[in-house]
Amino acid sequence: MKKVFVGMSGGVDSSLTAALLREQGYDVTGVYMKNWTQDLPGMICPWADDLADAKRVAVQLDIPFKVLDFEQEYKQKVVDYMIAEYSSGRTPNPDIMCNQEVKFRLFLDTALEQGADMIATGHYARVVNGQLLAGLDTAKDQSYFLYRITEAALHKTLFPLGELKKTEVRTMAEARGLATAGKRDSQGICFVGKVGIREFLSQYVTTEPGEIIDKVTNKVIGHHDGAIFYTFGQRHGLNVGGGLPYYVVGKDMSKNQVFVTTNLNDENLWRQQVVITNLHWINNAPDWSDQVNRSVRLRYRAPLIPIERMQDDEDSITISLAHAERAITPGQSAVLYQGDRVLGGGIVI
Repeated sequence: MKKVFVGMSGGVDSSLTAALLREQGYDVTGVYMKNWTQDLPGMICPWADDLADAKRVAVQLDIPFKVLDFEQEYKQKVVDYMIAEYSSGRTPNPDIMCNQEVKFRLFLDTALEQGADMIATGHYARVVNGQLLAGLDTAKDQSYFLYRITEAALHKTLFPLGELKKTEVRTMAEARGLATAGKRDSQGICFVGKVGIREFLSQYVTTEPGEIIDKVTNKVIGHHDGAIFYTFGQRHGLNVGGGLPYYVVGKDMSKNQVFVTTNLNDENLWRQQVVITNLHWINNAPDWSDQVNRSVRLRYRAPLIPIERMQDDEDSITISLAHAERAITPGQSAVLYQGDRVLGGGIVI
């Protein structure tokens, strides 16, 4: 009987994951990863409630339960990375770094050291022969967040929800009477619950007011409270007066300036080529001569965009898209697919 450590976050997805694996005959141990426990002003971190919910389900399922404290490593690998990226003017995705560094490296290594044969999580994705495939529920597919996992980790990982739809998961959890069956999905930053990124960053970086500049006229049209808070393509929250809406099309972090435009056809707002670096391939590096059914996803839940051509440079890849895409954002991930298989990807520059 294979021993599986199931990452239980206190939500319905991981709860059903544990239940299904137990029913399938695995020797299941529930594990809560304590990654973040700090409260923020006006916002209580929900970790204690989540831990209690995970423990409650473990009791229902009559499985062993343990807590693994990864808070120090999480701060170093995920939170510090996120703060550094925002401070450099980019917009990172901390969920992807969490999966790479914590769930499918630190958690996996710790589980194997403690006698597990495999780990499992409630992600909506599939694993077939060491390859990562998109989850069948296209509305919930989370393969985008998993592209930096290694093939070795996938051979030791189970995703029992990959073949299911979210509505089925709720129904199945209710049928089993799981305590988390009706719990709402968590929102906001991956580790701080409902708090927004502005509120979070404000606790760790010192910001100064600066100028909002019309890119066309080069005139100052307003002021902001920190360039770090603004994202490429952003429209709301600029607080610049009437007329046509303005969009963020650039930042100068050294001068603390934000550049905006009302021109929806601005060359900086639309790109048909994207360059990615910090590359990671799950299996082998792709054969660039094989362009059949290649596509790229530039943000979570964004449509897949067909790839016309790819140029492999020494440390980066230039991707030519089938059509121009709006607001391709530095710091975000571009994830490459061939059909429903995830090849890997990199960080947009």
